[in-house]
Amino acid sequence: MKLHRAISITLAVIFRVAFAQTPPGGPPSVYPAKPVRIVIPFAPGGATDVVFRMLTPSLSENLGQSVVIDNRPGGAATIGMNVVAKSSPDGYTLGVANVSFTVNPFILGKLPFDTEKDFAPVSLVATITMVLAVHPSVPVRSVKEFIAFAKARPGSLNYASGGNASSGHLACELFMYKTGIKMIHIPFKGGGPSVASTIGGQTAIIFTTVPSVIQHLKAGRLIGLGVSALTRDPALEEVPTIAEAGVPGYEFFDWQGVVVPAGTSADAINRLHREIVRALADPELRKRIGAVGARVVGSTPEELNAFIKKDLATWSTVVKATGIRID
Repeated sequence: MKLHRAISITLAVIFRVAFAQTPPGGPPSVYPAKPVRIVIPFAPGGATDVVFRMLTPSLSENLGQSVVIDNRPGGAATIGMNVVAKSSPDGYTLGVANVSFTVNPFILGKLPFDTEKDFAPVSLVATITMVLAVHPSVPVRSVKEFIAFAKARPGSLNYASGGNASSGHLACELFMYKTGIKMIHIPFKGGGPSVASTIGGQTAIIFTTVPSVIQHLKAGRLIGLGVSALTRDPALEEVPTIAEAGVPGYEFFDWQGVVVPAGTSADAINRLHREIVRALADPELRKRIGAVGARVVGSTPEELNAFIKKDLATWSTVVKATGIRID
């Protein structure tokens, strides 16, 4: 009898605790309880797409749910980021921000979202070096030769980019500003199409991320003249920096950060941050990402927030100084 009474009391306590932890309407939810979508505002094949297709299998495993990439190119990356801004803040739609995210407020007349208010930072995933490359038919093999070649043909050379306000567009505008050359901008809907155009000879020059073209450079389909960082890229050690090759002080790099709609719970953001950083800590994944020219970061939400604010301030100044515009 005493045993039955003890069991009854124990069960009653368990039921009370369970009931207290269960919200009205059903059992407590566990995040994530369904697949997670990552919106990439560029076409497949570009650097951002390459890096995140490497990251998502590990992230899926860590989260215990499928992580699906949704490419939404166009509108200088605003179409995809607007999808994120307007999505439910439930942690199931993530967006990938890059340098376009912080320059668009200064070169576009009006955005369909507020860059500073409509998103919450999760993690800075990686930074990416750019490379100035030409089709093999262009008769130059160094940055100095290229500058002289372009100055002799003002406004007659065309260069490809992944779109208006893409990292390639901005890097080349900054390069033209510092060197005094003039070229025609041919924007595409993503890094992949712009690279294909230059390989095919439809465009002569491209300023793009190392991951987008590293295999083509090694195969000789494109000729790398200089990288945009102040130090040589480990993935392309034979290619000098643009600064050392003839344009002192030139520096530019792209970056990739994960953001979510504003209002997403701290619990969801912290879980996403934790699992992204855990995935990026894997030596094999870091090696694979590094091999295509990206440098792994894996920051906290607070660090990404500070990074975005600093980049906004930087591009506010640079746009005023260079007169960069959307074609």
